[in-house]
Amino acid sequence: MKLLLVEDEVVVTHFIQKGIEAEGYDLRVAYDGLMGQAMFDQQPFDVVILDVNLPGLNGFELCRYIKQHSPRQPVLLLTALDGLQDKENGFGAGADDYLVKPFAFRELLLRIRALARRGEAYAGLRHVLRVADLELDINARTVRRAGQPIELTTREYSLLEYLMTNQNRTVSRVDIAEKVWNLNFDTNTNIIDVYVNYLRNKIDKPFGHKLLHTIVGTGYMMRG
Repeated sequence: MKLLLVEDEVVVTHFIQKGIEAEGYDLRVAYDGLMGQAMFDQQPFDVVILDVNLPGLNGFELCRYIKQHSPRQPVLLLTALDGLQDKENGFGAGADDYLVKPFAFRELLLRIRALARRGEAYAGLRHVLRVADLELDINARTVRRAGQPIELTTREYSLLEYLMTNQNRTVSRVDIAEKVWNLNFDTNTNIIDVYVNYLRNKIDKPFGHKLLHTIVGTGYMMRG
């Protein structure tokens, strides 16, 4: 599981980081709202954990941004603000859960796991993925663009499904290696670039509008 924690209190961050890493999860940390926004834009996460009183961009604002760009992204607000109005503001911003500091780490972990399962359930409900005129039917494992069927190999299909699931977000080569290839990323191989090129030749080249974009120095993005 890959988690994003946006928290400016160093002591709280170290406490959470120690516990999360002991569970074997991958935790990425941002110390202000703008950094958290940039990290969210760069790669997908299973759960995002936000403090509210953050420099740069507060947690309510960042939560709204996340939900605008990825409505199904599970978000947990973790804050010392314990008033009813604060909670209303949090859930009004789109938060899926709200945990007040101080907290027991075990409770935080249980809530993270519950949110991650909810995210997986949402993903399971999406039978057809769409980016502009490109459609991928998860159940039938078919791909069409502008109504025309596109034949893909198993690996090309898996790569396209991952990119479309994370449309409008940059996914790195490391993410692709882990999620599609189930491998540790080897910087000496260009296999991912090769398959991205195969995919482009099938879903973009015969059509007028490019959907698969290279984000220089970072990775790839599907957008209409």
